Amino acid sequence: MILDATNLVLGRMAAIVAKKAILEEEIIIVNCDKSIVTGDKKEILANYKKKSKRGAPKTGPYIPRNSEKFVKRTIRGMIPYKQPKGREAFKRVMCYVGLPEEFKDKTLETIEKANISKMKNLKFLTVREICFYLGGKL
Repeated sequence: MILDATNLVLGRMAAIVAKKAILEEEIIIVNCDKSIVTGDKKEILANYKKKSKRGAPKTGPYIPRNSEKFVKRTIRGMIPYKQPKGREAFKRVMCYVGLPEEFKDKTLETIEKANISKMKNLKFLTVREICFYLGGKL
């Protein structure tokens, strides 16, 4: 399954992807930087800044600054990755920024349940903006 993450709510998309990965389905997510986190801009950025400052530099926790790693980390939070079935499921999920050459001629799917058009809230940030705020390079 090749999934286009453009205009998809990150948490809803991650939950659906995690379920499919546990059921032994290969999932490739493209355009990760265009997925969306809903909420007030200041609150979202403050929460991620607080998470990134927690702990020590050598011991973590580590908040990814790359969009594809940020999305993959969100999916990891919904998979029991400390168990063998969770580790195998996590290996079946691949994330990419943009659309790689090898997937240009293939059909891209989307998840209607996770689309931003279903939301009443019009306040949101893209994953790209969050990662840029945390110090990631675009």
